[in-house]
Amino acid sequence: MGTPQRVFTILEGPQIWKLVNSFGLVLRACWFALAIGALIALLLGRFSLAFVSVATLLLSLFPLLLAQQLSVRLPVSFLIFTTVFVFATIFLGEAFDFYNKVWWWDLALHGSAAIGFGLLGFLFVFMLFEGDRFAAPPSALALITFCVAMTIGACWEIFEFAMDQIFGLNMQKSGLDDTMGDLIVNGLGALFAALIGYLYVRFSAAGVFGRFFEQFIQLNKSSYRKAIKRLKR
Repeated sequence: MGTPQRVFTILEGPQIWKLVNSFGLVLRACWFALAIGALIALLLGRFSLAFVSVATLLLSLFPLLLAQQLSVRLPVSFLIFTTVFVFATIFLGEAFDFYNKVWWWDLALHGSAAIGFGLLGFLFVFMLFEGDRFAAPPSALALITFCVAMTIGACWEIFEFAMDQIFGLNMQKSGLDDTMGDLIVNGLGALFAALIGYLYVRFSAAGVFGRFFEQFIQLNKSSYRKAIKRLKR
C-alpha cells in the first residue's frame, strides 16, 4: 500500500507551517478569522472576546507544536478536526453563545472529541508496541483507548470549571447536570473509539477509521516497523 498523498506533514525548522494540499485553506481560514476577530475585539474594547479569540488560536496551534517536539507527523484530517473543534468549542460556543442557541452543540462536541482523542490515544498506545498486534491483546488496547479518551474528557471538564471560576465564563452551564451529561457522552464516544481500535487490531479493518490509522502509520514509519511490514503485504 503506497503512502497517502493528501496529507499534512510536520516538517522541520521554518517549513513546519507548510501545507501540501488544498485542505490547508480550511486551517488558514480558521486562523485568519481568529486573528481578525481578536483585533476587532480589541479595537471595540471587548477584551473578553479578544481573549477567547487568542486562546482559541493558540489552542488550535498546539497540536503542531506538540507534534514537532515529539517528532510526530500528523495527517491533515486530524489537524482540521482539532482546529475546527477548538474553533467551534471556544470561539463559536462561548463568543457567539452557540451552547445556548443550539441545544445539541455541547453534546456533539463532547462526543466527537471523545471519539477523536480516543482514536489518537489508540495510535499512541499501538506505537508503544511498534504496531505489534501480538504484544498486547486487542481487548487490552481497547481498554487503554477507552481510558485515554475518558481521561481527556475529565481534564476538559476541569478546564471548563477553571475558565468559569477565573474568567467568569459559563462553560459548565447548569453545573453538575451539564458535567455529568458531558461525561456520559464522553463515555459513549470513548467506547466507540475503543471498539474501532479493537476491530482494527483484531481484524485489520475499521472502515474509514482504518484508513486514517494507515495514514498515520505510513507517516510515522519508524515507530510502526512491524505494522508497516503488514501494510506492504
